[in-house]
Amino acid sequence: MPLAALITYWQAAILGFLQGVAELFPISSLGQSVILPSILGWNIHQNDQYFITFLVATHLATALVLLGFFWADWVRITKGLGRSLRDRGIDPADTDAKLAWLLVVGTIPAGILGLLLEHKLRHVFASPRSAAFFLTLNGFLLFGAELLRRRSKQVEEDDDARIAQQLGWGSAAGIGSVQALALIPGFSRSGMTMGGGLLAGLSNKDAARFSFLLATPIIGAAAVLKLPELFGSAGNGVRGQALLAALCAAAAAYVSVRFLMRYFETNTLIPFAIYCVAAGLAASLYFLS
Repeated sequence: MPLAALITYWQAAILGFLQGVAELFPISSLGQSVILPSILGWNIHQNDQYFITFLVATHLATALVLLGFFWADWVRITKGLGRSLRDRGIDPADTDAKLAWLLVVGTIPAGILGLLLEHKLRHVFASPRSAAFFLTLNGFLLFGAELLRRRSKQVEEDDDARIAQQLGWGSAAGIGSVQALALIPGFSRSGMTMGGGLLAGLSNKDAARFSFLLATPIIGAAAVLKLPELFGSAGNGVRGQALLAALCAAAAAYVSVRFLMRYFETNTLIPFAIYCVAAGLAASLYFLS
């Protein structure tokens, strides 16, 4: 079969939109990319080298959209990091510096665990059946995070000041570490980090904001590290499809982050938990039949 026939442009567009939505909504983009092709009868498998290479473009597009959406925030955060390095310490009143280091602390364990475990976990849990099971479990974890959340007193400060005040170093490291679960298809990176934020005392809105800020370097760095593969032999026959998927992912990610930042001002993770449990159970029954 020629490489160009491995994935069609129509399939690429669908998978791109799916990535842009499911990466930010707490419903597991990796799980959806394993389950959907199997249900639709597509000859696409999660561990095929060309498909992994194809997904690099969609992840990079998502990361760039997040960077653009929070650009002004990243400028402030980067300046705060620079001030702390210059002064060799964090001024208690410097919210941006504190938030910068919280993101660093959250990124390090996620990066290390990703490098150590990504290949093994994806190969062990790459089947549609296991993805459906873990998607169901993802839903129950979202339910649990809402039920067990620690509600801190909300202060009248801007978003980043609240996050910097309420989030400790240990909590930031824990939130970063649970992202490793998203290496298993079915678990959601954003869902795990939002849930961790709730357990640490953040509001739904602040947990979502911290999750999206934390996602930018994680998703972006992972995509950039693998980007050379797209321009090497592994990308033969899928570069055009990857470009289309990246554009679709970017459009979907932009709409998704705008929607979710407004949604979490007054709403919770419960609807997404219900979806994950229902979709996971339905997919499990489908694969058993």
